[in-house]
Amino acid sequence: MLTRIFNQLGPVMRMQDEMNSLLESFFEDAPAQRTYGSRYPLFNAWEDQDAAWIEAELPGLTMDDIEVLVRDDQVTIKGQRKLSTPESATWARRERSEGEFSRTLTLPWRIDADKVEAKLRDGVLSVHLPRAECCKPKKVKVLGS
Repeated sequence: MLTRIFNQLGPVMRMQDEMNSLLESFFEDAPAQRTYGSRYPLFNAWEDQDAAWIEAELPGLTMDDIEVLVRDDQVTIKGQRKLSTPESATWARRERSEGEFSRTLTLPWRIDADKVEAKLRDGVLSVHLPRAECCKPKKVKVLGS
């Protein structure tokens, strides 16, 4: 029975492959310079009681290409990627974009901007975002009556 279902799906699967191939060849000749989408760079973000951390993939960029801005409860990573290809180049395929990018993450608490640390290593930007003292949980002593 399972074999019969797969045999019936064969034409649909071939059509999907043909559509993927058609779309891929259509966009292959898209303009040489594409701007970054709103989801670049890719982020991993996590938090605990004291801080949040962000890791962003920024292959090929240097510290001079990146800006980390912190304000209240937001952190913004901005930058620019430049490709080093001659203007006279004839492209066979161009999938790596160049241009400016900006991505902002809003946290549910204020950031202590004076203690933020950012490091770039092997194409990964790591940002440590400590909570402001006013936003850290405080343990309250419970008194008896």
